[in-house]
Amino acid sequence: MEAIAAGLAAVGFALPGTLTIRAYRCGKARCRCRADPPRLHGPYAEWTRKMHGKTVTRRLTDAELADYQPLFDNARKLRGLLAELQDLTLAIVEAPPAATRGSQLARTPTGSG
Repeated sequence: MEAIAAGLAAVGFALPGTLTIRAYRCGKARCRCRADPPRLHGPYAEWTRKMHGKTVTRRLTDAELADYQPLFDNARKLRGLLAELQDLTLAIVEAPPAATRGSQLARTPTGSG
């Protein structure tokens, strides 16, 4: 538990959403991207996230990608640490006997015990 808490404290700023690198085919019939073999346009970095219940995608410049990459890396670390914390919590809740469950959960920083 202490290692997870220390990891959470050390992460820093993070960006929500997903970073994808894509190459595209355009709509022009005689473009190189329609050739055989195709030479697609790109690659382009795209950041997709939810805002106010809607999916928003933003294409990032090379400079933005370089600036934001550590924030995406931090978000990935946070998701991993959260998964570890959830697994630990499930193990505590599902473990017998029930008498030890309350004492283990009460030791957490947010526990009320």
